[in-house]
Amino acid sequence: MTGAVPDLAVVVPVRNEADNILPLIEEIHAVLEGRMNFEVVYVDDGSDDATPTLLAEARCAYPRLSVVRHRTGCGQSQAIASGIRHARAPLIATLDGDGQNDPADIPAMLERWRAAPEGEQPRLMIAGWRARRQDTVSRRLASLAANAIRSRLLGDDTPDTGCGTKLFPRALFLDLPRFDHMHRFLPALVLRAGGRVVSVPVNHRPRERGASKYGNLKRALVGIPDLLGVMWLMRRARNPVTEIPPP
Repeated sequence: MTGAVPDLAVVVPVRNEADNILPLIEEIHAVLEGRMNFEVVYVDDGSDDATPTLLAEARCAYPRLSVVRHRTGCGQSQAIASGIRHARAPLIATLDGDGQNDPADIPAMLERWRAAPEGEQPRLMIAGWRARRQDTVSRRLASLAANAIRSRLLGDDTPDTGCGTKLFPRALFLDLPRFDHMHRFLPALVLRAGGRVVSVPVNHRPRERGASKYGNLKRALVGIPDLLGVMWLMRRARNPVTEIPPP
């Protein structure tokens, strides 16, 4: 992509989401076209279905779209990181690639970020909160329990860290420690870096196409050591107030 640097990059990690590729790309463009200069970055995390083909077709129809592909699956956190590194815009919005996050929430989140004091914006994350989550009862209960435990242990005061709809400065993310599954702990990591997190209700839609790649048991098993690791990082956070002496 050439031309002026975009104001906003929408980063979408996907793996085997062929049925959702074109509908979501079309939605993102319909919502943002004419509002701002934006780019869309899709990261294909080693898909073995028709996802790569459909993304190649979409690039021809949508010049704002760029695609990064992992040859093998590296996980959602690494896919998000690859997309953010590839993005040119100073501000990042993320969405899950399954179509359950609503791109129509992005403009309001952007306005919330812009309304913050200028000095606060570089360290501010706007986090989506799926107050009316459209998932199975078992998944909603598992998420409620996980969020309660995490919030109690990490003190991140965020009701829904698992929501894929987030907005934050690119530079803020690049300063955070990176590890597998870090995307589930982004609010805590932002707080650790001396930032602020504001949670806002967002729309959440039922999955209409494709199948979920995660189960409750799998999430729980990987989440325990990750939580312990983030607790260790939080305890060792240091955020000095720096000064530059006059010459």
